[in-house]
Amino acid sequence: MALFTLNKTTMAVSVDTVYQRVLAILNKEQRGYVTPEEFNLFANQAQLDMFEQYFYDINQFGRIHGNDTEYSDMLDNLNEKIAVFEKEANLTYSSGNGAYSDPSDLYRIGSIIVNSGNVEAERVAKNEFLYYNLSPLAKPTDARPVYFKDNDGIKVYGASQFTGNTDVKIQYTKKPAKVIWNYNTVSGNAQYKATGSVDFEVHPSEETDLVINILAMCGLLLKDPSVYQISVAEEQRDTAEEKA
Repeated sequence: MALFTLNKTTMAVSVDTVYQRVLAILNKEQRGYVTPEEFNLFANQAQLDMFEQYFYDINQFGRIHGNDTEYSDMLDNLNEKIAVFEKEANLTYSSGNGAYSDPSDLYRIGSIIVNSGNVEAERVAKNEFLYYNLSPLAKPTDARPVYFKDNDGIKVYGASQFTGNTDVKIQYTKKPAKVIWNYNTVSGNAQYKATGSVDFEVHPSEETDLVINILAMCGLLLKDPSVYQISVAEEQRDTAEEKA
């Protein structure tokens, strides 16, 4: 059973801070302007890329044999970064499609729990379920349930199919919330508006990488690949100042 035991301290990166850093670097080098709408598009792509990289990195580091402390620390750090996205919820059964509906923010299923949280269901492939169900030894029971996911949603079986709204819970990783830099227009200029704005949900340590990744996309928009080199130089300068 997947255990959700890491501290989930609410962490965020200010969307306004990132946008202002991006604009400051572009303006400093006289490389042009990125509108709030363009920034929001790039910001969400950068956050999603970073979020998906967490899982790729965990998979890569998880393949390394041995107990090297360096790799253990990396895995711990990655798990901490993902922990803020982990959730638990009751699933709602839909008689229309004969399945439990996915949570609207579902990214990846961790565990499906049935019978008031007592038993974890085993995930099986949809095309294998028929064989499980026909086998006297492998046939699902309420004490040994199984589930599979298809286009209709999540289907859970014990001695019979579970259909109750209080029977099944899901532990899952949610998608990052959509980033929004909201604004009012004053004298033709966009001014940050906290109401309606949504910060990045990734770990605070990712702020500089967000700026770099967004600047790289800005370089494509402005048809100026040197913008990326500028962002890297800014990062190196910041790092040097921190160590001074």
